[in-house]
Amino acid sequence: MDTSSKENIQLFCKTSVQPVGRPSFKTEYPSSEEKQPCCGELKVFLGALSFVYFAKALAEGYLKSTITQIERRFDIPSSLVGVIDGSFEIGNLLVITFVSYFGAKLHRPKIIGAGCLIMGVGTLLIAMPQFFMEQYKYEIYSPSSNSTLSISPCLLESSSQLPVSVMEKSKSKIRIISLLAAVPFWYLPKSLPRSQSREDSNSSSEKSKFIRDDHTDYQTPQGENVKIMEMARDFLPSLKNLFGNPVYFLYLCTSTVQFNSLFGMVTYKPKYIEQQYGQSSSRANFVIGLINIPAVALGIFSGGIAMKKFRISVCGAAKLYLGSSVFGYLLFLSLFALGCENSDVAGLTVSYQGTKPVSYHERALFSDCNSRCKCSETKWEPMCGENGITYVSACLAGCQTSNRSGKNIIFYNCTCVGIAASKSGNSSGIVGRCQKDNGCPQMFLYFLVISVITSYTLSLGGIPGYILLLRCIKPQLKSFALGIYTLSIRVLAGIPAPVYFGVLIDTSCLKWGFKRCGSRGSCRLYDSNVFRHIYLGLTVILGTVSIFLSIAVLFILKKNYVSKHRNFITKRERTMVSTRFQKENCTTSDHLLQPKYWPGKETQL
Repeated sequence: MDTSSKENIQLFCKTSVQPVGRPSFKTEYPSSEEKQPCCGELKVFLGALSFVYFAKALAEGYLKSTITQIERRFDIPSSLVGVIDGSFEIGNLLVITFVSYFGAKLHRPKIIGAGCLIMGVGTLLIAMPQFFMEQYKYEIYSPSSNSTLSISPCLLESSSQLPVSVMEKSKSKIRIISLLAAVPFWYLPKSLPRSQSREDSNSSSEKSKFIRDDHTDYQTPQGENVKIMEMARDFLPSLKNLFGNPVYFLYLCTSTVQFNSLFGMVTYKPKYIEQQYGQSSSRANFVIGLINIPAVALGIFSGGIAMKKFRISVCGAAKLYLGSSVFGYLLFLSLFALGCENSDVAGLTVSYQGTKPVSYHERALFSDCNSRCKCSETKWEPMCGENGITYVSACLAGCQTSNRSGKNIIFYNCTCVGIAASKSGNSSGIVGRCQKDNGCPQMFLYFLVISVITSYTLSLGGIPGYILLLRCIKPQLKSFALGIYTLSIRVLAGIPAPVYFGVLIDTSCLKWGFKRCGSRGSCRLYDSNVFRHIYLGLTVILGTVSIFLSIAVLFILKKNYVSKHRNFITKRERTMVSTRFQKENCTTSDHLLQPKYWPGKETQL
């Protein structure tokens, strides 16, 4: 038998076991000469997509940083601020599910580009009220530019409080750049060709362990028009198939609970720093942007590097995701001990005599030392006395005169300050709240260190969790699964978390402000201890629930798919034995057929 005959028989044996309808590698994958344009288009796509995420993060970060300013500017409680913050996610609910499902079958780059245009227009709408609202006006003590002129704060209600118009200087610097990011997507092809090297045997075998494949090719043949109605009919079956995956469903629940804690924590973190450690709003946002955000970025990057370098499997990704959550929330528990005590505020946290603590029923802003002054208990114009006690207003401190010294306004002959100082005569004070004790700045430094380590540890499991999400579902359902995942996070975490965090935080308020119409405004002073336990307690409770759900995910992976992996190995061994048997049969039949059917036998004989 010559060589060509043996090759024909072997080719017949190989093609007889090949699945029907599967395209060959020559038609599915490009040659090495076609890799250069693919890499160029891929780099353009990744660059544009990174720019989109940068613009989106910049807009969301800016909104988060203005939460406390919005609360003070419009004099609203934290619960309403939470509604405003959660409404940022409502727009996603209308389109995210359908875009994720139909977008996988249509021109993805153009859909992303259209989304960028819509996002750019939306951010412009957010900035529009800045240009139409009137100037922000508030009332401050302003006796006169002449420092020798003095007034009586006790008569503040009638003549000494002068309105001063102050124009808001903080205008949105974001013109939020998503419009520019949309341009490259309109020039990208519908899909990028895959290189043959991407089909790794290890990844293919791992997918077979965790995905129940029905051996159906869902790729749309070239030249076939996509029919919207046919895709719509497959919507509900695809959704049922997705939620029928126990790993995906449990991971979806885990992420929803975890993002509840993260969204609530991030939204009110500037307020927590302000109220707990006595820091200014600008300093709180500056510290978060300078320290915490780089720590989160570094943690996400480190998680991706670890997954790639050590070739971590799906079970390993689940373990890394669980470990980062456990250690992150254990570190978060230490923040309970890094709090500061309440500021000494006369009539709220301490008595006018300086004794503390003061119970809820004993809180009274009026005392004998300010009884002759016609003061309002609804105004919040804090004054710091020489005794280290903050008074709600100079009038309630019993101050008789005041004058300006540079940028500061100093009050003199304050009867309430003199009583609390336990000395004869009157004392003075200055506009503004008193700083907290000397131990509070040190506690703030410890808080920053623990916060950075915690942020890095929690974000370390971001990429492993994302890989776990992608590898536990079928390839044709990836886009749809990510859409459902994002929708669940937005609906069940992004919207409600800021609201119920804000409602519970409002319960720790000690002094409410009031609007000019008489309705209740924003909170002026919080109980630091109650605020700390509510803010940290909610975060830890939700994080603990997510840890137990993560354990369930790992348990399901080991229980349901390890046995399937063994069955897969057994089946593969049987296939290898069967293939070897077929080869031997082909060789034997070739040997048996050789005396009679060998072409050219007579000629060579």
